[in-house]
Amino acid sequence: MPLSATLAEAYYFFRNHLAQLAMLTLPILLIELALQLWLGDTVMQMDQQAPEFSGTQIAAVLTILLLFTLLIAALTLFMEMRSRGHNPTTWQVMKNSLSFLPGLLLAGVLSGMAIAAPTLILASFGPLLVVGLGMSIYLMARLAYVNFMLVVEHLSPMQAIRESFMFSQGFTGKTMLVLLCYLPFMMVESILAQLLPEVPSLLNLIIKTAIGFASLYVNVALFRLYRVQRQIA
Repeated sequence: MPLSATLAEAYYFFRNHLAQLAMLTLPILLIELALQLWLGDTVMQMDQQAPEFSGTQIAAVLTILLLFTLLIAALTLFMEMRSRGHNPTTWQVMKNSLSFLPGLLLAGVLSGMAIAAPTLILASFGPLLVVGLGMSIYLMARLAYVNFMLVVEHLSPMQAIRESFMFSQGFTGKTMLVLLCYLPFMMVESILAQLLPEVPSLLNLIIKTAIGFASLYVNVALFRLYRVQRQIA
């Protein structure tokens, strides 16, 4: 199937389930982004030469990580259940998502370390930083399906990482193109931040939440690509 058809199907899924997706993800996004904005403000007020983090700030970071993981688990589970013809309620999806949190957290940490490693290692060699960035982007594409492997196929974190790497081998280019769909959302957020530098906190939260919700389309597109390639395999 052409990538354009996959992206179109993802768009139709996102549009047709807009209300359910909003009920499922917007509350999580609102709390997560509110904590991020608060954390960013507190960090800016610190002594940048000798920053000291409080227990409240550390708890906020852990909560943000937990909420992001819950968002990914719930979204993935919802897409999987809908693709199988089920019509779950928001409560059912949230409740069933909780069991995936430990595995997703561990898989996220391990795959994140693997993706960041080439950039961090080669950054100390000056010009080789570009090579490290390229390797990290490549690994990001190869490990883009870890969440699906864990939630849909019930693999362990290490198995999910290994299976995602092997599974994505034949269509890494397509995966990279789908991931590039994040760029327009990032550009819109950056432009709005420049145009509205003194926007009130509440309006800033609403804007970021709206952009974050719209960018979930990329996750839907990745899932659709995953389903198509699994059928081929």
